[in-house]
Amino acid sequence: MTSYEDKGPKPERGRFLNFDHLTFWVGNALQAANFYCVRLGFQPVAYRGLETGSRRTVEHVVEQNKIRLVFQSPYEPGHTRMTEHMAQHGDAVKDVAFAVDDLDGIVQKAKEMGGQIVRDIWEETDQDGTVRFAIVQTYGDTTHTLVERGNYRGIFLPGYHVSPIVDDPLLRNLPPAKLNFIDHVVGNQPDGQMVSVADWYEKVLQFHRFWSVDDTQIHTEYSSLRSIVMSNYEENVKMPINEPAKGLRKSQIQEYVDYHGGAGVQHVALNTSDIISTIINLKARGLQFLQVPPTYYTILRERLKTAKISVMEDLDMLEKLFILIDFDENGYLLQIFTKPVQDRPTLFFECIQRHNHQGFGAGNFKSLFEAIEADQAMRGNL
Repeated sequence: MTSYEDKGPKPERGRFLNFDHLTFWVGNALQAANFYCVRLGFQPVAYRGLETGSRRTVEHVVEQNKIRLVFQSPYEPGHTRMTEHMAQHGDAVKDVAFAVDDLDGIVQKAKEMGGQIVRDIWEETDQDGTVRFAIVQTYGDTTHTLVERGNYRGIFLPGYHVSPIVDDPLLRNLPPAKLNFIDHVVGNQPDGQMVSVADWYEKVLQFHRFWSVDDTQIHTEYSSLRSIVMSNYEENVKMPINEPAKGLRKSQIQEYVDYHGGAGVQHVALNTSDIISTIINLKARGLQFLQVPPTYYTILRERLKTAKISVMEDLDMLEKLFILIDFDENGYLLQIFTKPVQDRPTLFFECIQRHNHQGFGAGNFKSLFEAIEADQAMRGNL
């Protein structure tokens, strides 16, 4: 692993404040929104569709604490851009939106550095205020919407109405997921494209390298990966960029690229302050998680003794739930990964809890890869 201390010069204008929302292009927005509400504990909050004057697309917005997900589908068969995207990628994250201040400064710098502006600055207004936007192209077909909210007071963004499914008694009776905010969003690239994508974030968005690993550090008998984590100057927005490395068999990164049809968002890490309750409750909701080999915990206990690391959580409970632990001299993190949340073996989610540890679970990658490889073997893709 490599952790980078040099953040480079502070950008002269503009700040990335946090992840604002993620937009998914899906075949059926209503059903997708309901899946995330039932399985992952989100609540429906906003809607834009035929009844609100949106004639071409429908959008359902769900929320959990500071996490917002938008599910968008076309009404019309002739909406070529969305239908072609779904034919290529399946249900997928189309856009990762950032809340920013000084939108003009960020867009100006992006233009100066050769960034592709999909849509230049525009604004939208309703009775709750005005929001300004711009869209830039990043890896594959993925985009970043830059959102300058100012003093906007509405439920989501201008033009959205309260969700028609907001008062669902079923959702009220399910145990809370206790997910707080988006920790990081991981993008997978075809082999050989990771460095150029990392360079794009550094040049166009003025991010810096925060952390990295390569295939000499992260590998199993069959496969390996390389990863560079890019971050904004304040280091509260992190975008890991992965690529496969050559191995004896197909890596999970290559499997993703094959089934997604190119580069895209592989997984989204959601932060929790009580991962044991989160996973117990998500399992009660029917969400499925990867399981690492039982020997992981035997080895882990010995490693913890040697390192003299004190873990506050009950190790027996962590083992029962298949929650992973990674640590260094400063602290530790707890993490667990879902199985893919659609039929294509592409997008999945991570639940993560941090105790003074800002890494990404490098110590768990081998065990995680072995768990993923077991699922790949069942799919006939290893």
